[in-house]
Amino acid sequence: MARTPSRNPGSERGDRPPRGDRPQRGRGGNEGGGRDREDGDLVDKLVHINRVAKVVKGGRRFAFAALVVVGDAKGRVGYGSGKAREVPEAIRKATDQAKRKMIRVAMREGRTLHHDANGHYGAGRVVLRAAPAGTGIIAGGPLRAVFETMGVQDVVAKCIGTSNPHNMIKAAFDALSSVTSPRAIAAKRNKKVGEIVGRRDGAAAGAATKE
Repeated sequence: MARTPSRNPGSERGDRPPRGDRPQRGRGGNEGGGRDREDGDLVDKLVHINRVAKVVKGGRRFAFAALVVVGDAKGRVGYGSGKAREVPEAIRKATDQAKRKMIRVAMREGRTLHHDANGHYGAGRVVLRAAPAGTGIIAGGPLRAVFETMGVQDVVAKCIGTSNPHNMIKAAFDALSSVTSPRAIAAKRNKKVGEIVGRRDGAAAGAATKE
């Protein structure tokens, strides 16, 4: 009786990639996070990718949701989210939405914010503070992507509450939408910029003298 040839381990399991090289099957994740790309004058950064599985009769159907931030590094920034069956298509949808929802933020000396700002969305709250030259971007995760695409060089940011990247981004944009420049305030009050800035500097000097 002829012996049955042994199964070649390389024919099935041997050709499979090592466990470390396989994509993780965990729920959600940050697959591909941090990837940036330049499109003309705009720079887009992939903040987060979430994989969702829908259980149907024939098995499970996977879909991907991407969160992208787009900016021109000159004060304009926007965010968008997109869903699709494939990752590239989800990123494309999110990028197109971010380009349509861009806002302009007033910056001081082209490197930092004019003043501190607070923002919230849902359970997330963020605190943005202007910083002197040389501070850098002290922020983590999604907030860093927002400042890098917007062109801010010196800022201190803190997220309080939720760690959901969607809520963090929306809270950050809520804070950025409230940032105004002295020129805009002077135009509303029919005054000169020197009068408003002079009052602010004089008030700060008076407070320091009292202390």
